[in-house]
Amino acid sequence: MREAERLYYNQRAREYDDWYVGLGQHEPRVRPGWTEELQELQDLIASWRFLAPLDIACGTGFLTRNFKHTVTGIDQSHAMLMIARTVVRQGRFVQGDAFNLPFGRQQFDGALIAHFYGHLTESDRAPFLGEARRVARDLVFIDSALRPGVAAESVQTRVLKDGSRHQVYKRYFTPDVLSNETGANEILHAGTWFVAALRRGIQ
Repeated sequence: MREAERLYYNQRAREYDDWYVGLGQHEPRVRPGWTEELQELQDLIASWRFLAPLDIACGTGFLTRNFKHTVTGIDQSHAMLMIARTVVRQGRFVQGDAFNLPFGRQQFDGALIAHFYGHLTESDRAPFLGEARRVARDLVFIDSALRPGVAAESVQTRVLKDGSRHQVYKRYFTPDVLSNETGANEILHAGTWFVAALRRGIQ
């Protein structure tokens, strides 16, 4: 399954940011308040005082670029990382597996996990959380908010510009569900489109 996911994200890399900015296939979508919420998330990331931040499953670096300090990003997709390296000049990017992070214990004071946790099946969640907690003190989760008319859990068929079709497991969260599952102790954002929560580790 992870090989299929790697193929999907490699093929999607060039159009991934269209989802954030509402271009391409996403242009017809009506998303009231989307731009404002996205800006709130970007401002939130920019305000963090992490001196050694990590972005797990960083993708194209769309959110990664908002860190004030030099950030390390890791992703399984080579194509995504190629874009991230051009977007985030003050960054270090590593291709690797989020379930076997190539970093030392508590090497980072904070880790961002954006739109990754919501793609994990039940059996993958605990192993990933354990690995993330091993390498970073604080964990910040950003994911899609559960809203009316959307199933909390589904397998979506996604069609890319090249016509390829991919099956993607996807979840949407209430703030409480995201916090309870991840052990977060602070809700940072609870909107129509996005939810964010902080799991603060031992200082």
